[in-house]
Amino acid sequence: MNEDWTWEFPASITVTDADGVICVMNQASRETFKADGGATLIGTDVLACHPEPARTKTAELYQRRKPNHYTIQKAGQKKIIHQIPWYHEGVFAGFVEMAIPIPEDLPHFERG
Repeated sequence: MNEDWTWEFPASITVTDADGVICVMNQASRETFKADGGATLIGTDVLACHPEPARTKTAELYQRRKPNHYTIQKAGQKKIIHQIPWYHEGVFAGFVEMAIPIPEDLPHFERG
């Protein structure tokens, strides 16, 4: 299996380090943020990419180091956003944000 399976993954994957510096963007992430610079955002501060109040909320993620999940709709496409902390050898290393397109009518199942 190719180690860079994320490149063509059909959802946006953006990874930051513990200081909030963008270090990885897959193809979908680069396309999503194309108007903001796309791949040139790698090496920049993720907080600089957010206007208020999103900037403050994002900064709080780095303080709390807890997952954050929500849905958005932009240009007619609904997405679920997962912002999840990642660790290296037990030490907080940053966040992985996945923006996954979802259909308008997403089935929900109760399993027990």
